[in-house]
Amino acid sequence: MASELVLRNVRLVGGPAGPVDVGLRDGLVAAIGVDLPADTAGELDLDGRWLLPGLADRHVHLLQWAKASRRLDLSAAGSAAEVAGLVRTALSAGVGEVVGFGFRDGLWPDRPTVAALDAAAGRRPVVLVSGDLHCAWLNTAALDRHGVPAAGGLVREQAAFDVMATLDDVDPVTEDGWIRDALQAAAARGVTAVTDLEMRWPFEDWQRRAGAGAPPVRVDAGFYPPDLDRAVGDGLRTGDPVAGTGGRVRVGPLKVITDGSLNTRTAWCVEPYPGLGPGDHPHGVVSVPYADLVGLLRRATAGGLRVAVHAIGDRANQVALDAFEATGAAGSIEHAQLLRREDVARFASLGVLASVQPEHAMDDRDVAERYWPGRTDRAFVLADLHRAGVELRLGSDAPVAPLDPWVTLDAAVTRSRDGREPWHPEQAIDLATALAASTDGVGTVAEGRAADLVVVDRDPAAGGLRTMPVFATMVAGEWTYRAG
Repeated sequence: MASELVLRNVRLVGGPAGPVDVGLRDGLVAAIGVDLPADTAGELDLDGRWLLPGLADRHVHLLQWAKASRRLDLSAAGSAAEVAGLVRTALSAGVGEVVGFGFRDGLWPDRPTVAALDAAAGRRPVVLVSGDLHCAWLNTAALDRHGVPAAGGLVREQAAFDVMATLDDVDPVTEDGWIRDALQAAAARGVTAVTDLEMRWPFEDWQRRAGAGAPPVRVDAGFYPPDLDRAVGDGLRTGDPVAGTGGRVRVGPLKVITDGSLNTRTAWCVEPYPGLGPGDHPHGVVSVPYADLVGLLRRATAGGLRVAVHAIGDRANQVALDAFEATGAAGSIEHAQLLRREDVARFASLGVLASVQPEHAMDDRDVAERYWPGRTDRAFVLADLHRAGVELRLGSDAPVAPLDPWVTLDAAVTRSRDGREPWHPEQAIDLATALAASTDGVGTVAEGRAADLVVVDRDPAAGGLRTMPVFATMVAGEWTYRAG
């Protein structure tokens, strides 16, 4: 049987050395060979380019990612005083409420205070969101506007999440346009699937968006504990298609956040953080006590739902694994940044996926050396997890890191960025392993699999992953991006 579309003269990443033809039919890879027949739908000569399975980002906050590019960029600021200067400059341009994103204060020589923002902004409200999304810095006017009782100006964890939910409040049509732009940009980087973990009930949102046109990527839409009863009551099960989305959106996991983050110094750790100030938590924050976590996992499992448990500190990961063991829940630990050595193999024995974000190691290497001294050989241990037989999934946690799988792959393979020496290079993984972890375990193009495909202009094995030129992307045999 002839294929609907034949991709000719293409090299398979991880496949045979020479060029082949790849035939597509009914949204699947129907045949791989030489001189395949094509029907009237056509063929495309790819001129020796490389073909690989579509890339998946398994941890994204899509709306926050879409909003981040529209906020005051604070990512390069090296001090609280520098941030205050950026705010002062932004206000001089005549904006109203200033919303900024991307500050990381873990290594600053000065502390962020409400007084510093008040001096820069006066009575105009300022809300600045940290690069890890676990902290927000507000001035007095913003504290009053958002009803936050935080005289120091810094709010962490749930209090910060509550503030973020009220920012950049726009109508659904505008919001949906931002999301579509973000997904189209992702498709241009070879993304064919994401797990969206935005902090609100997602399904009506995705039905509305799909009603305006199929999303250019597949979406697994997760949700959070306040909506667990609703999900179970509605009979939702992880993996089920969401009605009215044309099969592009599925029910995702229940997301549970058990601790904080490294830069905010709220990740729950066995050993205390050194050099913290008054009011800080020496070992980090416990967001969901163990008994509550077990209850959530049991209810989700009984309802046919997978779980995605956020755990960054080594104590949080230990307790999360304990909860998986106690309940038999299926799912992943998100981040798994600092692990006790005895817990690495437990991921494999319990069948728990390690959903990790390699670029966080590049962002956090210096702050980890300060706040996890003597422990960084147990941080971001991708190679140890792989050797132990743990199934890896790679993602970005966008907007914490860019929604760009080539950035993610490069960090996983090289453990380096900006010309610096690799950080704990013994924890790098090889390209084949990284690609499998970025393609839901698929790794290479094969007959019978979904025609979710990416065409690139050079061999990924040659390096230069961060700047990999993507020629085309398709989902279910339909082009979602073509260069030019």
